[in-house]
Amino acid sequence: METVLLIRYAEIHLKGLNRPYFERSLAGALARALAPLPVQVVREQGRIFVFGVPGERAEAAAKRLSRVFGVHSLSIALAVEKDFAAISDAAARLMEQALRERGHATFKVFARRADKRFPMRSADICAELGGVLLDRFAQLKVDVHAPELRVGVEIRQERAFVYAGEIMGPGGMPVGCNGRALLLLSGGIDSPVAGYMIAKRGVAVDAIHFYSYPYTSERARDKVVELARLLAQYAGPLRLHLIPFTDIQLAIYDRCPASETTVLMRRLMMRIAERVARDTGAQALVTGEAIGQVASQTIESLTVTNDAVTLPVFRPLIGFDKEEIVERAKAIGTFGTSILPYEDCCTVFVPQHPVTKPRVDKLRESEALVDFTDMIDRALRDAERLTLRPDPLA
Repeated sequence: METVLLIRYAEIHLKGLNRPYFERSLAGALARALAPLPVQVVREQGRIFVFGVPGERAEAAAKRLSRVFGVHSLSIALAVEKDFAAISDAAARLMEQALRERGHATFKVFARRADKRFPMRSADICAELGGVLLDRFAQLKVDVHAPELRVGVEIRQERAFVYAGEIMGPGGMPVGCNGRALLLLSGGIDSPVAGYMIAKRGVAVDAIHFYSYPYTSERARDKVVELARLLAQYAGPLRLHLIPFTDIQLAIYDRCPASETTVLMRRLMMRIAERVARDTGAQALVTGEAIGQVASQTIESLTVTNDAVTLPVFRPLIGFDKEEIVERAKAIGTFGTSILPYEDCCTVFVPQHPVTKPRVDKLRESEALVDFTDMIDRALRDAERLTLRPDPLA
């Protein structure tokens, strides 16, 4: 018996003539996620099989692949000869392991016969194998509606694959198959979730963060680096650009209308982000903004912000409320880091009465009060650039 990871995908099935491209993209993502293990990734009739994972590392490998976008679900399976006795032995071995942890359980057998030459029909496999397991394990009981354990058998061209249980993946599309974008990453709850959601649609993500030392601390910087590292667990290697913003922020505060400072700051951030995006091949900008959440996220404010750039601006959270965003942040593991009490530059110099319905023409006039060209160039020259990668496979 050989341990194999059996990968299922969902949305990719709908891609018509382009489906092989997305399947290849997913297969490549799976191999990269398990590097440096010398795995073999095989595509066959709506499934992807990962061979070469040592049995003792199968659970760690499965956990890693459960974060790969494009994976609907996966199972740790045993590959055996297409013989009912061998299939029964494999199922009994898996059930023994499962019952060692549970003591007793309900179960159901599922069968998928891709090789129609196999003499037993799917229904016969389910009935016969269910009987074998009931005979061997007195602590088992059948439940066809809500089983605690799902024993699966897939009859393929060369071998049969037997598994007990499924691990859900994130779904979506393989990262990189739909271009590249630059995420404006703050130290808050929203922007890491926005990065996760855009990566889930197959977009490779880099990130840019603005800091205002000495008004923001080194711990605030470390917090953002950690958020980028957590995002990289799903999105793959991620380039983080850390941009000094103090001089620009002080110039806005000193020389521009006080009520407009927040929106002007956002415009300047977008202008710098667009420069970085064009230099690095990103085709869009991504933010964590949601309509009406704060004064700078009214429709009028977002329109003024968009006016500062020509690249498209994606806002995956635009219709979310805060509770929905928090729940998603908890699910992907960024919430605990996001709520650490270290301020970012977006919370520095906040006006007491910010404008909520700014006009594009008025904000252009206010921005023209200061020549930001040299300050932007200097900020880009002084930027720190890091690459964050997924943690090594356990």
